[in-house]
Amino acid sequence: MLKRLAGVALAAGLAALAMPAVANAEVIEGLGIAVDAQGYRGKPGNTDWLGSYEWGADKQRVWCVQYSLLAPDSGQPYTDGAELLSKGGAPLSEEAAANISYLLLRYGNTQSGDEAAALAHLLHTWTAYPDPDRGVSLDPNSDFRHIAYNSQFHYDALGRKSPAAQQAVDRLKADAEANRGPWATRVTAPKEQQLIGTADTWVVEVTRSGGGQVTNAPFTVELTDATLADGSTTKQLTTPGDGKALGVRVVPTGPNPSFTVKLASPAQRPKVRVPQNNNDMQRIVTTGGVEELTANASTTAKTPPGIVQVGKTDAETGKAIAGTTLKVTAADGTSPAKRQDDTALTGPEGLPVVLQTGADGLATVPDLRTPQEVCVIEVAAAKGYEESFDPNAPPKACGRVEPGQTLVLAMSNKPNKPVVPITIPAGSEGSGVVARAAYTTELRTGALVGFGGVVLVGAALLGVVARRRATARS
Repeated sequence: MLKRLAGVALAAGLAALAMPAVANAEVIEGLGIAVDAQGYRGKPGNTDWLGSYEWGADKQRVWCVQYSLLAPDSGQPYTDGAELLSKGGAPLSEEAAANISYLLLRYGNTQSGDEAAALAHLLHTWTAYPDPDRGVSLDPNSDFRHIAYNSQFHYDALGRKSPAAQQAVDRLKADAEANRGPWATRVTAPKEQQLIGTADTWVVEVTRSGGGQVTNAPFTVELTDATLADGSTTKQLTTPGDGKALGVRVVPTGPNPSFTVKLASPAQRPKVRVPQNNNDMQRIVTTGGVEELTANASTTAKTPPGIVQVGKTDAETGKAIAGTTLKVTAADGTSPAKRQDDTALTGPEGLPVVLQTGADGLATVPDLRTPQEVCVIEVAAAKGYEESFDPNAPPKACGRVEPGQTLVLAMSNKPNKPVVPITIPAGSEGSGVVARAAYTTELRTGALVGFGGVVLVGAALLGVVARRRATARS
């Protein structure tokens, strides 16, 4: 950093005698490189400063945009907000204006001396170009007010002093042409249903006027009802350097996740600060003018779905029971339970869904809305368990399905009373027709009638056989 008296300090060269002095004011060179001077009439010194300056009581970093006029000093007041024009007073081309706005936004606070020199060089190239119709020329006989900036001369001078600075000129120029404004930004929420506590990818796009993504652009994200993968709700991110949109992993924490992007976009035309009552002092810029862009996307999120698993077992042996018919309902035992998409869990006829236990005695119902109370009601008993089933008071198990959890319900059935087989030999020698009967140890009218009928049929058969044998002996 170099301090000079305002009366002799020149931005890339100005004869001291031509400038009014400001008492006790000073010029502070910031970051940049001093290169061989471009000659013109009355040029003082043998170097040109390509870089930033520090101006004002707070030593704000500024950049000059009128080559060879007096460098800004701390005692000079400025007026904000004028449009940046060429040294000859002509409006800048749309491309040059957009390039300047972009480079000041992206590199105005650089900590690299090479980049600072490259930025100053490009600012003079685009603002102090030869314009004979307005009296701005490369003629070395021109004075400081009319000399144009010799871009090729200074580019070569940078190369001799710092090849990295010369390379930075090419890099910054290409960056500006690829990413200059105006910009637009957009956030896209995932299409799939979002689940609270489960991360998904939201997409951030920052696009330039000619199409395509802006690379390496910083922006701020603000989330509500959601966090980033690291748990934060606010963070500064940067668009990728490969020209693709940025995917951001977001974890919903509530029912209405919202994602907001905020970023500074370069203005389409930069603004300049104009020195008050001093036409021989440099106009200066800090940023090219910034437009705040905001984009938002939101969606809804649900708790993760739950599962109900019912196990049906034999009350005496604990073995699985297959083939039990079950109905799944809401807590009232009548209306259907809810699926994850909030539709009713019904069968083809629009009634609560009915299912059967498998060979392992299990029946599983996935993708249920959570949290909710559900009941599983037995509709029909499996074969061998009919006697204990009462359709007017069927077995039922209920519980609460929690997010991402499996509700396990256990139900058991008493088996039918054991059936004892009886074999009645037909004929005294045990040959002939064999009748098999069944009975139950429970004294039920139907069972007794059935058993008696079988016995009677057996007795009649024995009588027939006896008579036939008696006839045969006569």
